[in-house]
Amino acid sequence: MADDAKEPVLRFENVSLTFDGETNAVDDVSFQVLAGETRVIFGAAGSGKSVLLKLALGLLKPTEGRIFLFGNEISTMDEHHLYALRSKIGVLFQEGGLFDSMTIEENVAYPLLFQQARAGTQNGAGAPTPDGVNGKVREALRFVELEQTLDKFPAELSGGMRRRVGIARAAVTDPPLMLYDSPTAGLDPITANTIITLILKARDTRNTTSMIVTHRYQDGHLLANFRYNPQSGEIEPVSSAQGLQQSRTVFMVFQAGRLVFQGNQQELEDATDPYVAKFKAVKS
Repeated sequence: MADDAKEPVLRFENVSLTFDGETNAVDDVSFQVLAGETRVIFGAAGSGKSVLLKLALGLLKPTEGRIFLFGNEISTMDEHHLYALRSKIGVLFQEGGLFDSMTIEENVAYPLLFQQARAGTQNGAGAPTPDGVNGKVREALRFVELEQTLDKFPAELSGGMRRRVGIARAAVTDPPLMLYDSPTAGLDPITANTIITLILKARDTRNTTSMIVTHRYQDGHLLANFRYNPQSGEIEPVSSAQGLQQSRTVFMVFQAGRLVFQGNQQELEDATDPYVAKFKAVKS
């Protein structure tokens, strides 16, 4: 059992992705993510952060190297076999990625219907019951405190609310791995902190493994130093006695497709490389 717990959820082995035979979107990247870990990914625009998530999903194939997802090599896996693995991943796309023509209820239900319909096709099972789907959708929206938006369309919600619906849709199938692509981009500081609180809530109540692409140091600081308390419904600082959470939050910095830093928050603070130093706390 202990050995299974140590099996990486995601592993990159010397992965490179080249576009047009010239541009290295990802350049010889190696790392592994263990179950329950949080990865905070920094980097300038075009440094390969979002491409990394697409490689992890199998949406892009590496030019070189190997990628393992839940112990399965996906580097050359076909779409048919990738579907089952992707059902174990929740994804929050930039700007939320909601379908404009669908209601909020339909948006959040989409992963459930797709996953269960596929299971029914493969196993001969019946279609999912409407009540079962409805219950899961309501639970997911209640999780992000937006149950009252079921009949609304994305255009009727604020940017922060759309992002919260995106989290509900990503989490509705209870996936063990969550990928967040710039979840706080373009939001005011208060709304951005609300989004990070929801990410903490998903992580700490469901023990999900999380990878977060962000441009805000504050996001990483909160993820490394706070936890969600289900009793109070609030986040609270991690005490020194609970330092395990800090050790399970790893910061990664990308530059021109290369992984140039990987370590904990203190190691990021101590970094002297000028590029890496851009992503640590600003001293007043």
